[in-house]
Amino acid sequence: MGTEIERRFLVKNDGWRGLAEGVDFQQGFLSTVKERVVRVRIAGDKATLTIKGVSEGFSRLEFEYAIPKEEALIILNQVCERPWIEKTRHRIPVGQLVWEVDEFRGANQGLIMAEVELTDERQQIELPSWIGREVSTDPRFFNANLVHAPFSVWGQGESFE
Repeated sequence: MGTEIERRFLVKNDGWRGLAEGVDFQQGFLSTVKERVVRVRIAGDKATLTIKGVSEGFSRLEFEYAIPKEEALIILNQVCERPWIEKTRHRIPVGQLVWEVDEFRGANQGLIMAEVELTDERQQIELPSWIGREVSTDPRFFNANLVHAPFSVWGQGESFE
């Protein structure tokens, strides 16, 4: 059984730019209900099917399986909800952790978030200077919710500090 322990933050400045190359992501959702999220993701030349459970604090069950990219494209085009989530992910090592900075495109253009996976919910982390407000428990920022309520609709004037 897999458990994901993750914290998410808004990015408040461009201090992260140039620290890592980006990989383009396309992801679509087969289920976006609170009790279960099922997504298909293409990241570069790799594809995965991911099943996530309900968030409890910063943790939730997560199961991820590699699938052929060709099948992922069919699922994205013919089965997934719209709009897809489109973003470029930058993996930036900071100390012992790797921060993943997601720069969203499409319906979520203008949103830049950083997330970090932890081994324990109480794990102490040092925040890089480009990290802004924490949004780990704000459901508006869950990728599955950005499908139905994109950032471009509600995010105008959102504070990134």
